[in-house]
Amino acid sequence: MDGLTRAEIDKAETKDFALGGKPMRPRDAATLILLDRSGGTVNILMGRRSQRHAFMAGKFVFPGGRTDPADSRVAVAAPLPEAEAAKLTGSGSRASAARGRAIALSAIRETYEEAGLLIGQRGNFSTNRPDWQGFADHGVIPSLERIRYVARAVTPPGRVRRFDTRFVACWRDAVAVELSEGGPTDELEEIVWLPLEEAKRIDIPTITRTILNELTARLTVDPELKAFYRMQHNRMVRTVI
Repeated sequence: MDGLTRAEIDKAETKDFALGGKPMRPRDAATLILLDRSGGTVNILMGRRSQRHAFMAGKFVFPGGRTDPADSRVAVAAPLPEAEAAKLTGSGSRASAARGRAIALSAIRETYEEAGLLIGQRGNFSTNRPDWQGFADHGVIPSLERIRYVARAVTPPGRVRRFDTRFVACWRDAVAVELSEGGPTDELEEIVWLPLEEAKRIDIPTITRTILNELTARLTVDPELKAFYRMQHNRMVRTVI
C-alpha cells in the first residue's frame, strides 16, 4: 500500500523537519507507544514537546529519542523475545542483535526520562550508568519481555535531521513504577492519556498520525503490527516485514 508522494511529505512536514542541509545517514532512534486498556477503551500516552525545542516544538509525540549504543549493555530481568528481536534487526536493517537490544532499551529509558514511567519488574538493580540510575533508585529491573515491535520509519533525505526510528509498544501493566512528578527531564511539558481517535486530532507530526492510523486499523487483528515505512521512487511505501 503506497502513501504520500515525496512532494506531499515535504509539504506536510514543513513544521516537523527543517528542509535543507548536507546529505547524512539517519541516526538510530526509538519511540515507545504505551497503551492502556483498563477502562474498556484503548488509550495512548503522549506528551507535548517544549516550545523551547527547535525540533517539533509544541507537537504531541510518543516518548522517545536517539539510541545510545551503550544501552545494549544494561542488565534486564527478561530479554526481548526472539521474534521481536528479529523484526528489530531483520530485513533492511543494519542493526546487529546488540544494536537491536540497545534500540529497545533506549525506548524504555526515554519513557522513564520523559514521562516518569519505569517499565520492568520490581527488584534490586544496580548500574554505573547515570541515565539508568532512576531504575536503581526505585527498585526496578528493566525488562524487554513485554516490548512488541510496531513499525519503522526513516526520515526522507533532504532534512536537517534524519532518524531511523523504530516504534515499539507495550501495555501499561508492564509499568512497574509510575512517578507522580514525571520524569527527570523537561523534554515533554504535558503528559496525557488519550483515546486513539482523539490522539489523531491533536497537533502531532505527520508520521505519528500515520502510525496511529496503522495502529487503529490493525490492533485487534494483528497484535504484532509489523509495518515499515520507507521512500521508494519518491513515494512513501509501507512494507510489512
